[in-house]
Parts: sequence; C-alpha cells; structure tokens
Amino acid sequence: MAAERITTISPTTNKPVVERSGPTEAELAQLPKTAQQAFLNYRKTTLAERQRIVKKALRLISERQDELAKEITEQMGRPIAYSAKEVATAVMRGEHLLKLSETVFEDTPGEPQDGFKRYVTKVPLGPVLIIFAWNYPWLILVNSLIPALLAGNSVILKPSPQTPTIAEQVQKIFIEAGLDKDVIQYFHCGDFSKIKQLVQAPEIQLVCFTGSVAGGLAVQEAAAGRVDCRVGLELGGKDPAYIRSDADVDWAAEEIVDGAVFNSGQSCCSLERIYVHESIHDSLIKSVQKVLAGYRLGDPSSIETHVGPVISKAAAKRIQEHIDEAIQKGAKNATPENKTFSSPPAEGNYIAPTLLTGCNHNMTVMTEETFGPVIPVVSVSSDEEAIKLMNDSKFGLTASIWTKDTAKGHELADDVEAGTVFVNRCDFPSPDLAWVGWKESGKGQTLSAFGFDQFVKLKSYHVKDYPK
Repeated sequence: MAAERITTISPTTNKPVVERSGPTEAELAQLPKTAQQAFLNYRKTTLAERQRIVKKALRLISERQDELAKEITEQMGRPIAYSAKEVATAVMRGEHLLKLSETVFEDTPGEPQDGFKRYVTKVPLGPVLIIFAWNYPWLILVNSLIPALLAGNSVILKPSPQTPTIAEQVQKIFIEAGLDKDVIQYFHCGDFSKIKQLVQAPEIQLVCFTGSVAGGLAVQEAAAGRVDCRVGLELGGKDPAYIRSDADVDWAAEEIVDGAVFNSGQSCCSLERIYVHESIHDSLIKSVQKVLAGYRLGDPSSIETHVGPVISKAAAKRIQEHIDEAIQKGAKNATPENKTFSSPPAEGNYIAPTLLTGCNHNMTVMTEETFGPVIPVVSVSSDEEAIKLMNDSKFGLTASIWTKDTAKGHELADDVEAGTVFVNRCDFPSPDLAWVGWKESGKGQTLSAFGFDQFVKLKSYHVKDYPK
C-alpha cells in the first residue's frame, strides 16, 4: 500500500504550502519498538543530563524564533506580528518547567522507624505519544514534551497536518542539543486508524491529546482495552466572562475583545460567552464597538494585521452558521463599520470579528464551541444570574470575572465550574498553575508541579535491615 500523502493548505490562500508522506505499515509498527529501546537507554540518564539537554534546546528554539514564527504564520495563518510571541512564550514556559524539575522528582520518605527504610520514588513511564493541535503548536507541545523528557520518557510526536513542520523542528533541535535521535520520533498522518494502531501498541504508556472533544473521545476509545495506558485530554471550551456593574467598561472592552478575537478566536480558552450586568450593558457595547473599529482584518504576513484567516473553509462555514442562526433567533449584529471587515482578501478563509447582542442559551453560539472571532453578549440582572449561566455549559476550561471589587470577584469564583477562574484577566495559561479542564474540556493536567504527575509512576521501597 502506498504511503498516505498529507497536504497542508494555507488558510490565507487556500493553496498547498507543505506536503508530507505518512508512514508505511512497517514504519508505523516500528515506531513504538524504537521508542521502547530508546526509553530503556534514556531512563538511565541523570536528571542533570536531561536538564542540560532541555536547557540547550530551549536556547536554540529562542535563537530561531523568527524562522519558526514564519512557519506558524504560513501554515495556520496567525498574523506575523504575534507568531514569534508564541515561540518566546513556549521557551519561557519550558524554562519554568525546567526550574520545577529541580524538586518535583524528589523521593517522599515514609515514617521513620529504626531498622527500616521506606520511601516513595517517581520513575518514568516509558514511550509517550503526544498528539498536538495546530492553533498553538509550540505552546501545546511544550506542555507535554518538556515534562515527559525531564521525567526520562521517550516520545513520539503526531503533529496536526496543518502544522507538520513543528515536530520536525523539535526533533532536529533536540538532537542538536545532545539528545539521542530515537528519544524523539514523529510521524505524519491524517488517518485516525494509524493513530489508533499506535495507541494500542503495548509499548505506549501514555497518550497526551489536545484537540476536539470528538478526537479526544476517539483516542480514549482506542485505549479503552488497555489498563496500562494512560490518557490525558485537553479538549474544547466555551469560556465565559462576566462583567460586573462596577467594572471600568473601556478597560474591560479592550480586554474582552482581545480575549475573544486574538488568534481569530481559535484558542482553547478564547472568550466565547460574555455576560454583562444590565446597568452597564449599553455602555460596554459602545466601548467594544470602539475597540473593534480599530482592529485590522487581513493578510497575516502584514505586520499591521490584527486578525488573520480562520484555519479552513469548513471552519469559516461553521462559524458563519453560528452567527446566522443567532441572528435568525433574535440576536443583533452590532459589529461596527470597519473597511477591513467588509473587504478582506478574497482568497483566504476570512471571518470578520463579529459582535452579537441579545443572545441567549437557545442559540448554538452560546452552547457549542465556535472557535472563531465572535463576541456573543447576554445582559444579566445579578451576580447570581451570571454565575448560573456561566455554569450552564458542558464545558469547563476557564472563566473570568471582571470587577473593581477583586474580593467579591474572588468570592464569586468559588462557585464557577471551571478548571481555571480568572479575576480581571483571561486567556492566559500560567505555567505555575495547573492547566486542567473540567466537564467535557478534558481530564488530567499539564503545567505547574502537578503537570509532571502523568509522566511518572510511583514506586514504593520498603527495606528492612538484615536481622543479626
């Protein structure tokens, strides 16, 4: 059987920009075997040696950030003004995880007792399969790759067909940093049957998946027959924001638009539902309109562009359907006049940032992940109504509360059903905090000291002195 051909279509031009071949059956079958052999050698290295390699690799990534940024813009359409920032942030995140590794692998002693030595240690799992998405390929990959390597595991990378070169760059850079070539492997594919085959390979001990709920469920189902394979899932979101009556509307508007529209709204933790206290609703809408009027939609290769295309024609169609259905059900399109919104480049998958008012939970735009630059707004009469609506979702990745009364915001956060709750901030996975999804937004966690847990297994030692 001929190898699968995978073509990356530019969201800016809808023309091919990268083409790769998938593995043959024999190559696919060999991947986990090679990973297992590499693991048996790599697990014997010291933590200090792993840290040295990771530190050098992060430096090399930083030195090449402009080159790597161009690949992001070309392959997934993020404006070039922001692409290098992802690479820089990925390096900073990796450096924080590197710092945490000084203590996260320490043994935990048991109760002291004369004549006995008891302790719990953390040991690496084995080969880890990392399946990562296109929307923030470097940031998503760093979340799992760095702790996996620091723990002593080998890894197999499966990049999105939309950003295939990221895995290639990572392998090249880590080999240059001194890592054995087989500790990081990668393969390209668009056929889930190949992923399923790898998930079911007995050598694979953990699958880290970032993507859609449907994709996560498929991976989980593929691993369902195995007791010895862990699955970590970071899935979708429908992240809400609540702007309280005391918020500074001009400041909140700037933050809300950025949280909803950055990366064309294609962030796991983009703001997708906005609840505004009725007393400031109209003034906030005016402020949001003012902010949107200053945004520039267009060619992502231009340094002046704020918002580029969405990832595909199918994505653009879905987003537009969410907008159209909301309007049919009574929402109002309150998007301000903006020449770049009304006349984007003809070739790409452009969706203008869209402000919708008069929304409710009978609209798909308020219940299903839109993953586009849409700002749907609901007017609420109280904190209690806002929290109830925020929790009325099958998702639970992040949520935010905007208020001058930070103590009250903190208090309200206790009742919000989400893995991360922000007060006066949004859309910012902090590396010192666990990144964790509730409900259908995922299971397991990355980042922080807790993010290392899934990459190790516990081993208890109970040693009794020889009786004399």
